[in-house]
Amino acid sequence: MIHYINLRVIAHSTEDLSRVRAALDLFLRNAMGMPDDAVTDEFVDVTDIEGHYGNSSVMLSSQITRRSDSVKLARFIRGNMSPEDVETLRSEMPDRLDDDQLFHMRFDKQSAFLGDIVLSSSSDSITVKVKIATYPKNRLEAGHIVEELFG
Repeated sequence: MIHYINLRVIAHSTEDLSRVRAALDLFLRNAMGMPDDAVTDEFVDVTDIEGHYGNSSVMLSSQITRRSDSVKLARFIRGNMSPEDVETLRSEMPDRLDDDQLFHMRFDKQSAFLGDIVLSSSSDSITVKVKIATYPKNRLEAGHIVEELFG
């Protein structure tokens, strides 16, 4: 059903890295069934990057590959979204599922820091890409799986 889930967020030089990390940890801890105070360092890649105007930023990324963790994360996301966000996802599903069967979502960093799951259209957000597995590759079947998971 789910091959893997990629999560990525950028902490800009004007942001508190620990707060951005806490926002990402909301997703990771719930995917892995970890307590709120668990350390997720081993699951997060930290990369120093240079911003568009030369300012330093940090990219935090993680890939969840265990099927059970991926399903937990998908259920956590779906179970904590507002009815309006669920309807937005449902209506935008065809556009969010690309030809490589990656389902794209963005979530507000500040809301995640506060413990809420809120869809965002901003490029400055937590990016979640869900790789849907179908054999053979079938976009229509992938769409049904996405609908089952998030619709």
